[in-house]
Amino acid sequence: MRYPKAFEDLVDSLKKLPGIGLKSAERMAYQILEMKDEDVNIFAEALVNAKTKIHRCEICGQITDEDICDICADQTRDRSTICVVQNPKDAFAIEKTQEYKGLYHILYGVISASSGIGIRDLNVASLVERVERDNIKEVIVATNPTTEGETTAIYLAKLLENTGANVTRIAYGVPMGANLDYTDEFTLMKAIEGRKKI
Repeated sequence: MRYPKAFEDLVDSLKKLPGIGLKSAERMAYQILEMKDEDVNIFAEALVNAKTKIHRCEICGQITDEDICDICADQTRDRSTICVVQNPKDAFAIEKTQEYKGLYHILYGVISASSGIGIRDLNVASLVERVERDNIKEVIVATNPTTEGETTAIYLAKLLENTGANVTRIAYGVPMGANLDYTDEFTLMKAIEGRKKI
């Protein structure tokens, strides 16, 4: 027995989402079939709206449904500091801490030779322009602590060294609640390098 084509199409579409395999997609498809028609219509409309109404902020590249995102439009933010992140969700993660009060810049990736991603594929030109034009005092590079993230951070530091901005890197190391004897050498090394006075 085969699934109806409409069901198979739904499963195939759901499998395109990251982390969703065949079994998960089938379970989700069955769940959608059980939904009320009104809820399915709301769900479908939300998908279409997300693709048609959401775009990148003209200034920082964050996702927004306005010309300029909430952060760039907020005049109470520290406008002398930019935190550079790989993708929009990283900025949202930092915002959840409620500690950072500056602006953001979204790169939309990192330099990766294995994936064929170079500096021209990233949202970097507008970052340099912002730093020079807006008298930015500090650029915090908050790319992931991976080889690609480190390569990108080093490249950005070199690129911005003559702008007058202080380029810093977020600290990383041993997570709260962890045991040192279970922590890998690289993480411990970075934790020691990033130590600060208490």
